[in-house]
Amino acid sequence: MLLPVTLSAAAAAAIINIWLGIRVGQMRGKLKVIHGDDAGGPLTRRMRAQLNFVENTPFVLILVAAIELSGKGGQWLAYVAGLYMLGRIAHGIGMDGEGPTKPRMIGTLITMLTLLGLAIVAVLVLTGVM
Repeated sequence: MLLPVTLSAAAAAAIINIWLGIRVGQMRGKLKVIHGDDAGGPLTRRMRAQLNFVENTPFVLILVAAIELSGKGGQWLAYVAGLYMLGRIAHGIGMDGEGPTKPRMIGTLITMLTLLGLAIVAVLVLTGVM
């Protein structure tokens, strides 16, 4: 069975993860830090942006796949997955700031709402409400 939304989201996630990793590598080169971090500086923030992506994205992809497999997805699921990926890009960019930034806050909010919304849909599908 082909899962186009899941496959597209997974491909986008892989590309975003590569982009976040490249940004970490660039900062390592700039700061000349081969191992570890820079004790809360820009390298640490970029590392956390990538790790935060890796912490949340598997849950989103699993929920997207499960909903798509149930046949209850539809076009809205693709929009949700796309919005999530855009939110993660915003978060990654926003993590470059030393303090709170709008892109980081937007990315965080999109991530939380996506996880919550997909979890609710999964429960509704499981209980037969949806």
